[in-house]
Amino acid sequence: MARLLLFGGKGGVGKTTTSTSTAVGLADSGLKVLLVSSDPAHSTSDSLGVQLGPEPTPVEGVEGLWGLELDPEARISDHIPKLTESLGPMLGGQDPELNASEMVLPGLDEAMAFDELLKHLENPDWDVIVFDTAPTGHTLRFLALPEIIEKWAEKIIRMHRLTGGIRALMFGAKEGEKMREELEKFRRRVLHVRRILCNPEVTRFTLVTIPEKMGVNETLRAYESLAEFNLPVSGCVINRMTPNLDNDFIQTRRINERKNVDQLRSELPDLHLHEVELKDSDIHGLDLLRSINSELHGEITISDGLGPFSIGLGLEVHRGTWSDGDDVMLHLPGIVREDLSLRSEAGVVYVGINSREHPVPFDRPAKASQVKAKLENDILKLTFPEE
Repeated sequence: MARLLLFGGKGGVGKTTTSTSTAVGLADSGLKVLLVSSDPAHSTSDSLGVQLGPEPTPVEGVEGLWGLELDPEARISDHIPKLTESLGPMLGGQDPELNASEMVLPGLDEAMAFDELLKHLENPDWDVIVFDTAPTGHTLRFLALPEIIEKWAEKIIRMHRLTGGIRALMFGAKEGEKMREELEKFRRRVLHVRRILCNPEVTRFTLVTIPEKMGVNETLRAYESLAEFNLPVSGCVINRMTPNLDNDFIQTRRINERKNVDQLRSELPDLHLHEVELKDSDIHGLDLLRSINSELHGEITISDGLGPFSIGLGLEVHRGTWSDGDDVMLHLPGIVREDLSLRSEAGVVYVGINSREHPVPFDRPAKASQVKAKLENDILKLTFPEE
């Protein structure tokens, strides 16, 4: 399983620049990186100068980097058609055009985005996935979604029983159970994604802010809220620090900014804080992104072997897949044997992770029955037959 690096914060503080520059730096160091954006503004394409879509697109000029921009609303009908089906009768069939996007379930769009993210995270082909999230409030709505679903389901079922009359007496129990089952399936899927997000062996969350009072206060609230869900927040980037220039206005502003930054350091002593000065131009294009990456992380050096490596800001990364002769190793932190499967088709071996299958990179055809599999210390070792 790939490492997941999330960057979040309030709108307009530089999340896209921070996440995109990090993704470019990781890919330049030799890793296979997927940069994902769920921000409705879709500014990642502008930052890279490459038009991204809903499927991984190679980024020209950065070997090893792919990018995609999620469209959660377009995914809703694909992910939960049965949920929509089950809700129609519960609402008395009054609106034949009812669809999932009109249910006004808080966190639904975010659930679609994170579920789509999980599909790529489980793909052993990626080493690192960098996620430029929508503003932090969206992430928090998703994290609270399982509990919301429970309350929402009970409310809908009660409404049906109160307003359905004879129809509710005759069919309510059956329809209610069907709806409850579909909602429970959806809730379990959301819980699974939440477990991945809260697993420090897989995920790191970096907050991004600016050195203004409102930005700092929002960051403190976001950290407190994320901590309630045990999300592993490890770093904070403070963008747009005023440069040290010989000007009274500038110096006054720097004094105020320093007070705000000192407050962050005082109240979040365990976080890696990194200050980035305001530049004299907008940050877009690969040259400027590489410059920001160097400022954030320094030189990222990748060494072979099984151990993780640090890229600064408290972030450690582990290669997702690597080979050694006839052996292919996949790093799958937190995985259990029951979630794994192995099959082959036309000489290609597929590993299944939580019912999603991915081809195993190997240089010659093989049958799954000939491949030896061993899971130990979060490493799935697949030994292929000799030529």
